[in-house]
Amino acid sequence: MRTASMRKLTVGAISSGLAAGLVLTGCGTTAEGGSASGSGNDGPISGLRFMVPNSTGSGYDTTARAVAAAMEDGEIAEGVEVFNVEGAGGTVGLQRLVNEDGNAEMLMQMGLGVVGAQFSNQSEATLDQTTPVAKLIEEAEAIVVPGDSPYETLDDLVTAWKADPGNTPVGGASNPGGPDHLTPMLLAQEVGVEPTEVNYVAYDGGGELLAGILGGDVAFAATGVGEVAQSAEVGDVRILAVTSEEAVEGVDAPTLTDEGVDLVFANWRGIVAPPGISDDDTQKWVDAITEMHDSESWQSALEENGWTDAFITGDEFSSFLSDESSRVEDVMTQLGLV
Repeated sequence: MRTASMRKLTVGAISSGLAAGLVLTGCGTTAEGGSASGSGNDGPISGLRFMVPNSTGSGYDTTARAVAAAMEDGEIAEGVEVFNVEGAGGTVGLQRLVNEDGNAEMLMQMGLGVVGAQFSNQSEATLDQTTPVAKLIEEAEAIVVPGDSPYETLDDLVTAWKADPGNTPVGGASNPGGPDHLTPMLLAQEVGVEPTEVNYVAYDGGGELLAGILGGDVAFAATGVGEVAQSAEVGDVRILAVTSEEAVEGVDAPTLTDEGVDLVFANWRGIVAPPGISDDDTQKWVDAITEMHDSESWQSALEENGWTDAFITGDEFSSFLSDESSRVEDVMTQLGLV
């Protein structure tokens, strides 16, 4: 394991020295009926369709449904429809969103996984075509094994992984370039496994990944802490380590740095809208999500899910998203993935 200073690969530091690039804002006239009805002084917003670009039970799905619940609890919106469009690490949903040009009645949950998938899948639809609304949270990744796994500690796992990486498959709910993929790749670099020898198995969402872990289809997995915390509590899975700088409250697991691995990594999630919506509609959604963020319901969701509040909106989120796209593409190039 490396003895160099700790490599903190959080959302803002996957790599350095890259320009911000394009500002990702949308403007123009609306299509498909214009903006969703309702605003701050007119009562709750109605007509919102909130897309999740992967499966039910995934981290995106859990986050979107928590957002919808908080908006309804706070009477910010009513009748929010959360729906799933699965496939290709989120880029099927991304293409759907881009096709909804001018539709101010739709939002999409997204995050670091979609950033990576747009490169690994060579997606025609890209995030710089969307209208950024807000970054919501950061979340540590967990290194997790089945509850009956012979690997009791991270050292046990690393020993077996180094001895036979091809026969030690690791699962994740991300396509190449997403957080569940980058985590084991970067971990491999740190512990002496050649990244090109990592046997990575991609699942389309946390629900499918959990089934793969419990079914013994993978030796271990990397996934968001919130997606496996409950399963760990009842003993179905065992969390060997978390990727945060500090231990995660309520999770009985050391950090990677506690285990002598110089790696800190954070996943993140946010919300984007279709391209071509008006400045007024963009601001309406920024205001609505800001009000949601300040609500008691959302603050409870942060605590219950172990999410770190990382809220930014509008132009600040646009710049962040542009930087993040550049950084992820850079680290994927370094790992030989693009």
